Amino acid sequence: MKHPIFTILGAGALATVAFDAFGQGLSPLLGYAKLAPVGLASQTLKQVFGASPSGAAYLLHTLTGVVFYTLGYLIIARPVQRAVLPNLPWAVTAVVYGVALWVFALYIMAHLVAGMPAFLGFTGITWVALWGHILFAAVAAWVIEAHGISFEPAQRRVTAAA
Repeated sequence: MKHPIFTILGAGALATVAFDAFGQGLSPLLGYAKLAPVGLASQTLKQVFGASPSGAAYLLHTLTGVVFYTLGYLIIARPVQRAVLPNLPWAVTAVVYGVALWVFALYIMAHLVAGMPAFLGFTGITWVALWGHILFAAVAAWVIEAHGISFEPAQRRVTAAA
């Protein structure tokens, strides 16, 4: 039996690498905006705690991608989709979840928490961030679905297909 925690961490790690490679490498290479997720994390830490110690923003960005955003798909997005639209393909759920992550990151965190313009003023970085979050969600969901990991709210446990 596969251990779900390794799949979750692996999905989050691959998705975070894909997000960063796209947003900080591929996008600027193609002439588009460069994402600065660590900058947003640093600004968020400064707003919430009054300071951003060295390395804390990198740690926050990494933990958010590897653990929290990945668990959001597994524990919230997929179970809600299964309850409401059980025949909807997981890939569609992943895209919708990616858009939700984008709204969370650029409106709630960047604007409401960190005090930046909503959706960073709808500049080039806004749209790179949208595609980056969709890519993140698609990669994380693909790994989770390929390994048969699911969250069953009735039993409140995470299971793996044998």
